[in-house]
Amino acid sequence: MTKDGKGNSDKGNDKKAQQYGVTPQSVDFNDWYNEVVKKADLADNSPVAGAMVIKPYGSALWENIVRWLDDRFKATGHESLVFPTLIPMSFIMKEADHVEGFAPELFTVNKIGTEDLTEPYVMRPTSETIIGHMWSGWLNSYRDLPFLHYQWGSVFRAELRTKAFLRTSEFYWHEGHTAHVNELEARAEVRQMLDIYHEFCRDILALPVVRGEKTASERFAGALATYSIEGMMRDGKALQSGTSHYLGQKFSKAFDVKFQTREQKEDWAHTTSWAISSRIIGALIMTHGDDQGLMMPPNIAPIQVVVIPVGRKDNFDEMVAEGEKLAAELRASGLRVKVDKRDGVSNGFKYNDWELKGVPVRVELGPRDLESGVVVVKNRNSAEKETLPRAEAVGGMTDRLAGIQGWLLKRATDFMLDNTVNVDTYEEFKAAIEAGKWVRAFHCGDPESEKAIKDDTKATARNIPLDDAEFFAEAEEGVCVHTGKPAAYGKRVIFGRQY
Repeated sequence: MTKDGKGNSDKGNDKKAQQYGVTPQSVDFNDWYNEVVKKADLADNSPVAGAMVIKPYGSALWENIVRWLDDRFKATGHESLVFPTLIPMSFIMKEADHVEGFAPELFTVNKIGTEDLTEPYVMRPTSETIIGHMWSGWLNSYRDLPFLHYQWGSVFRAELRTKAFLRTSEFYWHEGHTAHVNELEARAEVRQMLDIYHEFCRDILALPVVRGEKTASERFAGALATYSIEGMMRDGKALQSGTSHYLGQKFSKAFDVKFQTREQKEDWAHTTSWAISSRIIGALIMTHGDDQGLMMPPNIAPIQVVVIPVGRKDNFDEMVAEGEKLAAELRASGLRVKVDKRDGVSNGFKYNDWELKGVPVRVELGPRDLESGVVVVKNRNSAEKETLPRAEAVGGMTDRLAGIQGWLLKRATDFMLDNTVNVDTYEEFKAAIEAGKWVRAFHCGDPESEKAIKDDTKATARNIPLDDAEFFAEAEEGVCVHTGKPAAYGKRVIFGRQY
């Protein structure tokens, strides 16, 4: 198959790809994405402007994400709690940088029933303010710290241009909030959570992401330092896939979150916040999908194996029963398995449907297969089918799924590395960005220069890779690609267009 520089199929394969019901990536990546989300039954449009309805298949995927992260949070000593959706407007106004950063995105409630409110509420865009208010009543002594809290829920931010999972007016996430006795402990928490996100993306979602610190102009509103994980999508754009923030004592001072130290002095807590949202599903779609639809990483897939009984009208029920027996054998190994029992639907339709939904492995079982003691197995990432002894297919399924997981991670990693380039002149910078690449370039750290680059190329500074980051961590010296001034940070900064 002929492919372009990003691994997408060429237009000569459009007809073949469209039989699966989605526009090929190489024709229109945006249309491909929107069609996959809808036709793979992940989500649908909502009557509420800018919001989505997550359908059962998408919800099952989100539940798997929640389950893994929630277990990880609890294993590191964090406790969950639940805060109200509504936050008094005065709370938002207390931290100047915070209100400036979120003001254009706020949903405001001015009336309850027929009564006008004396003070409006906002529907939470994030919860640092109300959590700070409550902490001020809970915290007395250094013995009470650290507070290691998080909650699952939804938040509300007005979006002019919405896209399912990536940018919606209401989206789903966890938000972690912690308070500590000093900066050292708080910064260790920030890094711990960033590393957990990196582990989750790499080992569970098969997403290669770059850990790094945001430049000053890209920080979270009110933070002293913001760290992110950045992933490259199949169209070359960056997606900020998770963040972890050191907030210092700014919110503590605004909300009087103070305590008595060991030395019997008064001090304000050092706080952090961190989050991954439902946009990580968008990252999964756009990193692993192809012209046939989704490709679910086995470690997170709601359905790891689909069993398709192949029979005629006179023996279909019998083949479904045999399919259930095969599924039970697979489930005994701890696998998530579904038997496609739909009657009156062609096998070809079922095959294409499960390809579109990205189920990692398909197993076909027909009467002749049953007599011969074999099954037909097809991996989602392969065009070839295999006929295997039933016991071999069942016994080897866990290793097969692990192989697909590793293949997806390698494919995505190779793609990111192949489409990231070092540049040393602004002309090279612009050409690479226009070609859909990430660029690694020296920069002086001037926010005005970053703004000028963004206005000129639509590219933003994604992050400054950490010293021990898996990719692009080497220290280098140079001059700013844009201004020619001495470079900051002691290494190249990653720039790219973003979602």
